[in-house]
Amino acid sequence: MTAPVFVVEDLTRAAPGATTTLDGAEGRHAVSVRRLRVGEDIVLTDGAGRGVFGTVASVEGRDRLDVAVAEVRDEPAPAPRITVVQALPKGDRGELAVETMTETGVDAVVPWAASRCITQWKGDRGLKALGKWRATAREAGKQSRRLRFPEVADAAGTRQVAALLAAADFAAVLHEEGAEPLATAELPAQGHIVLVVGPEGGVSPDELAAFAEAGAKPYRLGRSVLRTSTAGTAATALLLGRTGRWS
Repeated sequence: MTAPVFVVEDLTRAAPGATTTLDGAEGRHAVSVRRLRVGEDIVLTDGAGRGVFGTVASVEGRDRLDVAVAEVRDEPAPAPRITVVQALPKGDRGELAVETMTETGVDAVVPWAASRCITQWKGDRGLKALGKWRATAREAGKQSRRLRFPEVADAAGTRQVAALLAAADFAAVLHEEGAEPLATAELPAQGHIVLVVGPEGGVSPDELAAFAEAGAKPYRLGRSVLRTSTAGTAATALLLGRTGRWS
């Protein structure tokens, strides 16, 4: 079983042979929930690509432990970068989408307030929902032993999404009526891939037109129609395999 991962915001001073401290909420989880003991393996990460691999050197109280550092690893940003523009689903299905996409390997998620979304993020409610998405990405990143967690951007409107698509090296809208399957699309070896996942009611004609003008074609995944909360995960997995990132 691989060692558990915990987050430390600043690991710039970590070095092999030294010790570093885990405390606060993460330390409490390690000591009081996971009940890690001296000599057990542990991984610390800043969530931005740096990982500290070592063993528990000492435990203090209920929320602090010291880690004897054996190795420091800096993981480069993967290429090509994969961003999923995720239309806002109902209820907690947005958090489910973020969780599974993170476990799969997505690099960034952009919440999208599509015209046919039943859920709309407004005011404090929207900020709270965004916070949940970001917390989900962080926890799923730890659970899946990632050193680089996906970014969850601020909620975007259709115009902002179109600008993101226009700047991408490959842009696609997942659509059941797409003439070309995503499985055969020509993909870049480097750069930025952006996928749009529409809401349960589908991407509107006006949105499709705006995205087409930005250079994003509609592509289908397969014969079945996936829910908005699962389509991004399936598409990410397909792209990770096709681009060699899963090789």
